[in-house]
Amino acid sequence: MTRFLIVTLLFSCPVWAAEWSTKPGDIPLSTEELEALAGRTLTFYDNGKSKFSAGGAYSYTYASGESAFGTYSIAEDGSVCVSYRNGFGRCDLYVFSDDRLILIDQMGNRFPVREE
Repeated sequence: MTRFLIVTLLFSCPVWAAEWSTKPGDIPLSTEELEALAGRTLTFYDNGKSKFSAGGAYSYTYASGESAFGTYSIAEDGSVCVSYRNGFGRCDLYVFSDDRLILIDQMGNRFPVREE
């Protein structure tokens, strides 16, 4: 029973000490820069929008107009972790690369943020 509980907790936790697939020249955002996300909306090239609200509320709006809601927090490793209302979660690392803001997901996929 204890082993089941530990495994359940591990898989429900959004971060498992990810090793981020950064490239030479990637500069992770500082804690201050991550905290400054509050009140901002980041738009990606697929027209998806991540909105970080003061107090930790988060929403992602797809190009179709549908939205997913949750909360976000800044993890000790500098990643931004989102816990969605539907029970799913994810952590992403934001870096500057050649003066462009890039989101790196736990799979190593890179998503550049459009400048607005």
